[in-house]
Amino acid sequence: MSIIIITGDHPRHKYLVNCIASTGCLAAWVQEKRESFVPEPPQNIAKDLKYLFVKHFALRDEVENQFFNSNDTITDAPILQVSASTLNADKTVNFVNHFAPKIILSYGCHKLSKDFMQNVNSKFWNIHGGLSPDYRGTITHFWPRYFLEPQMTGMTLHETTDFLDAGAIILQTAAAMNRGDSLHMLASRNVMHFCEILKSKISQMNMEQLPQGIIQKNYGKVFMSSDWRVEHLHLIYNLYHDRIVDAVLDGHIKGREPELIEAI
Repeated sequence: MSIIIITGDHPRHKYLVNCIASTGCLAAWVQEKRESFVPEPPQNIAKDLKYLFVKHFALRDEVENQFFNSNDTITDAPILQVSASTLNADKTVNFVNHFAPKIILSYGCHKLSKDFMQNVNSKFWNIHGGLSPDYRGTITHFWPRYFLEPQMTGMTLHETTDFLDAGAIILQTAAAMNRGDSLHMLASRNVMHFCEILKSKISQMNMEQLPQGIIQKNYGKVFMSSDWRVEHLHLIYNLYHDRIVDAVLDGHIKGREPELIEAI
Protein backbone atom coordinates (compact mmCIF):
# COMPACT_ATOMS: atom_id res chain seq x y z
CA MET A 1 0.00 0.00 0.00
CA SER A 2 2.08 2.91 -1.31
CA ILE A 3 -0.33 5.66 -2.43
CA ILE A 4 -2.67 8.05 -0.68
CA ILE A 5 -5.02 9.90 -2.97
CA ILE A 6 -6.51 13.32 -2.18
CA THR A 7 -9.44 14.23 -4.40
CA GLY A 8 -12.73 16.03 -4.67
CA ASP A 9 -16.02 14.14 -4.52
CA HIS A 10 -17.30 14.53 -8.09
CA PRO A 11 -17.89 11.51 -10.37
CA ARG A 12 -14.59 11.84 -12.23
CA HIS A 13 -12.66 11.94 -8.93
CA LYS A 14 -14.33 8.77 -7.71
CA TYR A 15 -13.56 7.06 -11.00
CA LEU A 16 -9.86 7.78 -10.47
CA VAL A 17 -10.03 6.38 -6.93
CA ASN A 18 -11.54 3.17 -8.31
CA CYS A 19 -8.74 2.86 -10.84
CA ILE A 20 -6.00 3.37 -8.25
CA ALA A 21 -7.71 1.02 -5.80
CA SER A 22 -7.77 -1.72 -8.43
CA THR A 23 -3.95 -1.72 -8.53
CA GLY A 24 -3.75 -2.77 -4.87
CA CYS A 25 -1.56 0.26 -4.10
CA LEU A 26 -4.14 2.48 -2.42
CA ALA A 27 -3.45 2.96 1.29
CA ALA A 28 -6.09 5.60 2.06
CA TRP A 29 -8.26 8.30 0.55
CA VAL A 30 -8.70 11.92 1.63
CA GLN A 31 -11.97 13.14 0.11
CA GLU A 32 -12.68 16.86 -0.03
CA LYS A 33 -16.30 17.99 -0.18
CA ARG A 34 -16.52 20.18 -3.26
CA GLU A 35 -19.08 22.65 -4.55
CA SER A 36 -22.33 21.40 -6.06
CA PHE A 37 -21.73 19.65 -9.37
CA VAL A 38 -24.79 21.40 -10.84
CA PRO A 39 -24.49 25.01 -9.63
CA GLU A 40 -27.26 27.56 -9.58
CA PRO A 41 -27.08 30.19 -12.35
CA PRO A 42 -25.95 33.67 -11.36
CA GLN A 43 -28.65 36.12 -10.36
CA ASN A 44 -29.60 39.06 -12.56
CA ILE A 45 -28.33 37.71 -15.87
CA ALA A 46 -30.25 37.75 -19.12
CA LYS A 47 -32.72 34.97 -19.82
CA ASP A 48 -30.71 33.59 -22.74
CA LEU A 49 -27.56 33.42 -20.60
CA LYS A 50 -29.40 31.68 -17.80
CA TYR A 51 -30.64 29.12 -20.32
CA LEU A 52 -27.08 28.47 -21.55
CA PHE A 53 -25.72 28.21 -18.02
CA VAL A 54 -28.34 25.65 -16.97
CA LYS A 55 -27.89 23.70 -20.21
CA HIS A 56 -24.11 23.58 -19.89
CA PHE A 57 -24.01 22.23 -16.35
CA ALA A 58 -26.96 19.88 -16.83
CA LEU A 59 -25.16 18.35 -19.83
CA ARG A 60 -21.98 17.99 -17.77
CA ASP A 61 -23.88 16.17 -15.05
CA GLU A 62 -25.61 13.89 -17.56
CA VAL A 63 -22.47 13.03 -19.50
CA GLU A 64 -20.19 12.48 -16.51
CA ASN A 65 -22.70 10.18 -14.85
CA GLN A 66 -22.97 8.23 -18.11
CA PHE A 67 -19.21 7.90 -18.41
CA PHE A 68 -18.34 7.29 -14.78
CA ASN A 69 -21.61 5.57 -13.95
CA SER A 70 -21.34 5.42 -10.18
CA ASN A 71 -21.17 7.47 -7.01
CA ASP A 72 -19.68 4.48 -5.19
CA THR A 73 -16.10 3.28 -4.94
CA ILE A 74 -14.67 -0.19 -4.83
CA THR A 75 -12.05 0.60 -2.21
CA ASP A 76 -12.08 -0.62 1.36
CA ALA A 77 -9.25 1.78 2.19
CA PRO A 78 -9.72 4.19 5.11
CA ILE A 79 -11.34 7.49 4.13
CA LEU A 80 -10.91 10.89 5.73
CA GLN A 81 -13.52 13.44 4.68
CA VAL A 82 -12.41 17.06 4.72
CA SER A 83 -13.53 20.49 3.57
CA ALA A 84 -11.49 23.19 1.86
CA SER A 85 -10.82 24.71 5.28
CA THR A 86 -9.62 21.44 6.87
CA LEU A 87 -7.73 19.99 3.89
CA ASN A 88 -4.38 21.23 5.23
CA ALA A 89 -5.20 20.81 8.92
CA ASP A 90 -3.04 18.85 11.37
CA LYS A 91 -5.66 16.09 11.43
CA THR A 92 -5.14 15.53 7.71
CA VAL A 93 -1.34 15.56 8.07
CA ASN A 94 -1.55 13.01 10.88
CA PHE A 95 -3.92 10.80 8.90
CA VAL A 96 -1.57 10.79 5.91
CA ASN A 97 1.58 10.22 7.96
CA HIS A 98 0.01 7.22 9.70
CA PHE A 99 0.23 5.29 6.42
CA ALA A 100 3.73 6.52 5.39
CA PRO A 101 2.87 6.49 1.67
CA LYS A 102 5.46 6.70 -1.09
CA ILE A 103 3.20 8.97 -3.18
CA ILE A 104 0.53 11.54 -2.36
CA LEU A 105 -1.60 11.80 -5.48
CA SER A 106 -3.94 14.82 -5.67
CA TYR A 107 -6.76 15.53 -8.12
CA GLY A 108 -9.63 17.98 -7.92
CA CYS A 109 -8.90 19.23 -4.41
CA HIS A 110 -7.85 22.68 -3.28
CA LYS A 111 -4.17 23.58 -3.17
CA LEU A 112 -2.02 21.69 -0.68
CA SER A 113 -0.11 24.12 1.51
CA LYS A 114 3.66 24.35 1.78
CA ASP A 115 3.43 23.40 5.47
CA PHE A 116 1.38 20.32 4.62
CA MET A 117 3.95 19.10 2.10
CA GLN A 118 6.88 19.87 4.40
CA ASN A 119 5.30 17.81 7.19
CA VAL A 120 4.74 14.72 5.05
CA ASN A 121 7.71 12.66 3.89
CA SER A 122 6.31 11.55 0.55
CA LYS A 123 6.48 12.39 -3.14
CA PHE A 124 3.65 14.72 -4.14
CA TRP A 125 2.16 14.31 -7.62
CA ASN A 126 -0.80 16.26 -8.92
CA ILE A 127 -3.23 15.33 -11.69
CA HIS A 128 -4.27 18.31 -13.77
CA GLY A 129 -7.17 18.26 -16.23
CA GLY A 130 -5.29 20.13 -18.96
CA LEU A 131 -2.10 19.95 -20.99
CA SER A 132 0.53 22.00 -19.19
CA PRO A 133 2.02 24.45 -19.84
CA ASP A 134 -0.49 25.48 -22.54
CA TYR A 135 -3.55 25.05 -20.35
CA ARG A 136 -2.86 25.50 -16.66
CA GLY A 137 -5.17 26.56 -13.87
CA THR A 138 -8.93 25.99 -13.80
CA ILE A 139 -11.63 24.90 -16.28
CA THR A 140 -8.88 23.69 -18.61
CA HIS A 141 -11.04 21.17 -20.45
CA PHE A 142 -13.29 24.05 -21.49
CA TRP A 143 -10.69 26.44 -22.87
CA PRO A 144 -9.28 24.27 -25.70
CA ARG A 145 -12.81 24.01 -27.09
CA TYR A 146 -13.40 27.73 -26.74
CA PHE A 147 -10.13 28.47 -28.56
CA LEU A 148 -11.16 26.04 -31.33
CA GLU A 149 -8.46 23.45 -30.68
CA PRO A 150 -10.24 20.53 -28.98
CA GLN A 151 -7.30 18.32 -29.96
CA MET A 152 -5.40 20.11 -27.18
CA THR A 153 -7.71 18.62 -24.53
CA GLY A 154 -5.75 16.30 -22.26
CA MET A 155 -4.43 15.42 -18.81
CA THR A 156 -1.11 16.03 -17.05
CA LEU A 157 0.50 14.27 -14.09
CA HIS A 158 3.20 16.49 -12.62
CA GLU A 159 5.25 16.99 -9.49
CA THR A 160 3.39 19.22 -7.04
CA THR A 161 4.94 22.65 -6.45
CA ASP A 162 3.88 26.04 -5.10
CA PHE A 163 3.29 27.22 -8.67
CA LEU A 164 -0.03 26.18 -10.15
CA ASP A 165 0.33 23.19 -12.50
CA ALA A 166 3.96 24.11 -13.18
CA GLY A 167 5.80 21.10 -11.72
CA ALA A 168 7.99 18.75 -13.73
CA ILE A 169 5.82 16.52 -15.93
CA ILE A 170 5.63 12.79 -15.33
CA LEU A 171 2.87 11.79 -17.76
CA GLN A 172 0.58 13.43 -20.30
CA THR A 173 -2.27 11.88 -22.26
CA ALA A 174 -4.75 13.07 -24.88
CA ALA A 175 -7.68 10.91 -25.96
CA ALA A 176 -8.63 10.59 -29.62
CA MET A 177 -11.52 12.74 -30.79
CA ASN A 178 -14.63 10.94 -32.02
CA ARG A 179 -17.16 12.34 -34.43
CA GLY A 180 -20.09 13.72 -32.50
CA ASP A 181 -18.06 14.46 -29.37
CA SER A 182 -19.59 17.21 -27.31
CA LEU A 183 -17.47 19.35 -25.00
CA HIS A 184 -18.31 17.20 -21.99
CA MET A 185 -17.96 13.91 -23.84
CA LEU A 186 -14.41 14.70 -24.95
CA ALA A 187 -13.51 15.94 -21.47
CA SER A 188 -14.88 12.78 -19.84
CA ARG A 189 -13.17 10.50 -22.33
CA ASN A 190 -9.88 12.23 -21.58
CA VAL A 191 -10.30 11.59 -17.87
CA MET A 192 -11.10 7.92 -18.47
CA HIS A 193 -8.23 7.52 -20.93
CA PHE A 194 -5.76 9.04 -18.47
CA CYS A 195 -7.02 7.00 -15.52
CA GLU A 196 -6.69 3.73 -17.40
CA ILE A 197 -3.15 4.55 -18.54
CA LEU A 198 -2.14 5.69 -15.06
CA LYS A 199 -3.58 2.49 -13.56
CA SER A 200 -1.40 0.44 -15.90
CA LYS A 201 1.69 2.54 -15.13
CA ILE A 202 1.20 2.27 -11.37
CA SER A 203 0.69 -1.48 -11.58
CA GLN A 204 4.18 -1.79 -13.11
CA MET A 205 5.91 0.94 -11.09
CA ASN A 206 8.82 0.31 -8.76
CA MET A 207 7.86 2.35 -5.69
CA GLU A 208 11.49 2.34 -4.51
CA GLN A 209 12.67 4.05 -7.72
CA LEU A 210 10.06 6.64 -8.60
CA PRO A 211 10.53 8.51 -11.88
CA GLN A 212 11.71 12.09 -12.05
CA GLY A 213 9.56 14.52 -13.99
CA ILE A 214 10.61 16.49 -17.05
CA ILE A 215 10.82 20.23 -16.37
CA GLN A 216 8.32 22.32 -18.30
CA LYS A 217 10.15 24.48 -20.83
CA ASN A 218 7.56 27.24 -21.11
CA TYR A 219 5.40 29.12 -18.63
CA GLY A 220 2.23 28.90 -20.69
CA LYS A 221 -1.11 30.34 -19.65
CA VAL A 222 -2.72 30.08 -16.21
CA PHE A 223 -6.51 30.27 -16.41
CA MET A 224 -8.35 31.53 -13.37
CA SER A 225 -11.98 30.91 -12.42
CA SER A 226 -12.63 34.61 -12.98
CA ASP A 227 -11.61 34.25 -16.65
CA TRP A 228 -14.74 32.22 -17.40
CA ARG A 229 -18.01 34.00 -18.17
CA VAL A 230 -21.40 32.66 -19.16
CA GLU A 231 -21.11 34.64 -22.40
CA HIS A 232 -18.42 32.21 -23.56
CA LEU A 233 -21.12 29.59 -23.97
CA HIS A 234 -22.57 31.46 -26.96
CA LEU A 235 -19.66 30.26 -29.08
CA ILE A 236 -19.96 26.65 -27.90
CA TYR A 237 -23.72 26.18 -28.19
CA ASN A 238 -25.11 28.92 -30.42
CA LEU A 239 -22.36 29.33 -33.00
CA TYR A 240 -20.95 25.78 -33.21
CA HIS A 241 -23.86 23.87 -31.61
CA ASP A 242 -21.31 21.90 -29.55
CA ARG A 243 -19.86 20.33 -32.70
CA ILE A 244 -16.41 21.88 -32.71
CA VAL A 245 -14.78 18.43 -32.81
CA ASP A 246 -16.66 17.64 -36.02
CA ALA A 247 -15.45 20.93 -37.53
CA VAL A 248 -11.85 19.92 -36.77
CA LEU A 249 -12.31 16.37 -38.09
CA ASP A 250 -13.85 17.75 -41.29
CA GLY A 251 -10.91 20.11 -41.80
CA HIS A 252 -12.92 23.30 -41.36
CA ILE A 253 -10.74 24.25 -38.38
CA LYS A 254 -7.02 23.55 -38.39
CA GLY A 255 -4.44 23.99 -35.68
CA ARG A 256 -1.58 22.54 -33.66
CA GLU A 257 -1.35 19.03 -32.26
CA PRO A 258 -0.33 18.22 -28.67
CA GLU A 259 3.27 17.27 -27.97
CA LEU A 260 2.87 14.85 -25.06
CA ILE A 261 5.55 14.29 -22.42
CA GLU A 262 6.13 10.99 -20.62
CA ALA A 263 8.76 10.16 -17.99
CA ILE A 264 7.18 7.05 -16.49
